Amino acid sequence: MGQIALEGLEFFAFHGYYDEEQKIGNKYGVDLYITTNLLAAGESDKLHQTVNYEVLYRMVAEEMRAPARLLEHVAHRVLDRIMVELPHVRKVRVSVSKFNPPLGGICQRARVTLVQKRRKQEAKA
Repeated sequence: MGQIALEGLEFFAFHGYYDEEQKIGNKYGVDLYITTNLLAAGESDKLHQTVNYEVLYRMVAEEMRAPARLLEHVAHRVLDRIMVELPHVRKVRVSVSKFNPPLGGICQRARVTLVQKRRKQEAKA
């Protein structure tokens, strides 16, 4: 097993509980960690034996373009999509951050982190 990480992804998106947030938008950050078998790719140096970083980025970018009220919902969509589209991935951890959230005070970012692990039956299928 090994880990692929995409850290510090940044997007301008239109998420937020308040209607104003969905109209004016904000800057968001995403950190993504994928656990999968990297041994074959390490031995062969072949892209098709690993998870393509561009594919992961595109999945995250597409989910960030779809407005949501909650960061939890955005993170959940990313998890679900990766687990469905990349069946050889064993575990996904995603953090979604909103920069300067409207809390009525100083806060650099609000962040949620979700983790999903494939069940043993799913991993064998």
